[in-house]
Order: sequence, then structure tokens, then C-alpha cells
Amino acid sequence: MLLSFKLNVPSTCAALYRVSIARLLGLALLLAALSHNPAAAEPVKILAFGDSLTAGYGLPEAETLTAQLSQALAKMGREAAVINGGVSGDTTAGGVSRIDWALADQPKVMILALGGNDMLRGIDPASTRSNLEAVITKAQAAGVEIVLAGMLAPPNLGTEYKRAFDTLYPELAQAHDLLFLPFLLQDVAQDPALNQADGLHPNGEGVAIMVRNLLPLVTEAMDRVQAKSAS
Repeated sequence: MLLSFKLNVPSTCAALYRVSIARLLGLALLLAALSHNPAAAEPVKILAFGDSLTAGYGLPEAETLTAQLSQALAKMGREAAVINGGVSGDTTAGGVSRIDWALADQPKVMILALGGNDMLRGIDPASTRSNLEAVITKAQAAGVEIVLAGMLAPPNLGTEYKRAFDTLYPELAQAHDLLFLPFLLQDVAQDPALNQADGLHPNGEGVAIMVRNLLPLVTEAMDRVQAKSAS
């Protein structure tokens, strides 16, 4: 019995040796793949660049747009780091003034959701268009995929103003080949059950609908980023 055990030792060691070598080779291949494609090892940075709607005004952190979007992407198995770049009360002019700072985080995808406060203040739509175009140009120069989230003006601002404001978003999306959601508050605006007491800012349930509407566009933007990194 002792002799039999001694005779089996070399074959057992050889088997263990082969397993160890195979594991080491597998680890080496994985490390080589990651070194050739560093982006695969890191989550895609997504910047939500907007006003109070992206900042999460009046909401606990877990119910904000960035938190809910991050959670939705995680459930899909999408590796993402969602950055809250929202500033309550911000206008498109404010966006222009801080876009360089925001791009310093090196996002790969940006949800551009500015203009609502321009509309509420009656700012000339031509100015809003010019400011948004400046943000878009800088972001695209940095290689960022943009999801443009539009807004719609209410009728009480007048037919001429509403036409000029409402059309600037689709025109910018077409001119710059952007992924486009025509109305960020689609299926949420003017529904008391989905908004806070002020009637302007969504509650957690309203934000969940916003995320649902944005999700296909955001994932398509992520796919574009991955396609670029693979080419």
C-alpha cells in the first residue's frame, strides 16, 4: 500500500502542475486583454449635465435621476459611473461657463438637459440655441457621446416663442447627430401624482419614468463609446 502511494505521487504532482500552469496562462491572457483595452476594466463615465431636474431638487439622494439611472444600468449589467452635474436654477449660459470644468472628469457620455430655466425666464431662444451649441461643440471635441434631452415651452409664452424654443432642440440634434429625447419630462409633466408640491419638479416616481425614457438612449450612447474604443 505504501509503495502504491509513492508511485502515485509523481502523477498527482504532474496533474497539479498542469492545472497551475493552465490557471497562470488564463490569468496572463486576461491581464494582456485588459492592458490592450484599458476601457474594458473601467465603468463608462456618464455625466448628467443639467439643472434642478438632474441635480435632484427636493429629493433624497436615492431618488435622484443619477442614482436611479445608475441603479437601472447596474440591473442591466452595464458598468457605469453616473456623475451628477446638475445645478439647480442653472441656465444654458451657466452651462457654457462650467462645461470645461465638467469635462475635466473625462466623461464618455453626457446627458445634456439644460434650457428649462431659460424658458421660464423668457430668455431669447436664439441665445439658448447658441449656448447649447457651444456646450455640444466642446463636448464632441472631447470625444463625448451626447444624449440631448429637450424641453417644451408652455402655450402661455406665446405662439412665436413656443415655436422658436420647441424647434431648437430637434434642430440641434439633427445638426450634430445627437441621440435625442424630445421632452425630458415626457409622461411626467402636469401629473400631480408624479410631481412634488411645486408642480414643477418630479418626485421619485416621476424620476423613475424619466430614467425609463432615457435608458435606451443612454445605453445606445454607451454602445457607441465601446464601438469607438474597439476600432
